[in-house]
Amino acid sequence: MSMKKWLTMLLAMGSRLTAFELVHEKIPATLIADNAAAALMKDGRVSAVIVGADRVASNGDTANKIGTYSLALCAKHHDIPFYVAAPLTSFDLSLVSGQEIVIEERSPKELLHSRGGLGEQVAATGISVWNPAFDVTPANLIAGIITEKGVITKLGSSTFDIRDFVQKAENKVCPCGK
Repeated sequence: MSMKKWLTMLLAMGSRLTAFELVHEKIPATLIADNAAAALMKDGRVSAVIVGADRVASNGDTANKIGTYSLALCAKHHDIPFYVAAPLTSFDLSLVSGQEIVIEERSPKELLHSRGGLGEQVAATGISVWNPAFDVTPANLIAGIITEKGVITKLGSSTFDIRDFVQKAENKVCPCGK
């Protein structure tokens, strides 16, 4: 099976971290600019999207690096399945939904200055900045959540049973029923 991996990520993490890991593991991949993902989807060059998650709420809403929600919307528009890969340690069952996730704001310098805030100023003095580190992707845009214990799929076509999956995983029972 031939698969092409397209990398895009905040603060060049795709080019620094993920690309290194894929090259090291000899997995074919192509680095793209963040905003190129939609063009690839439109051209039919993407069969599935897999992203990470920093937090997963009990309803399946997920928080990840800013721009993840945009990728999910674009995937939905193009009928491309959108998956989240996250370890069970990222699940927070105390959160009813992603609306309860506090979104960190990054330094305005990251946008005002070159080199991620370390270089010279490139934006106009006095411009306002909004620089969230994360966004929340609602569960209705997610086809499945991939964990180290298996894939969480939706009940019927609309909701995840995250609590049941996590409980079975913690009890060492395979969530897939085996």
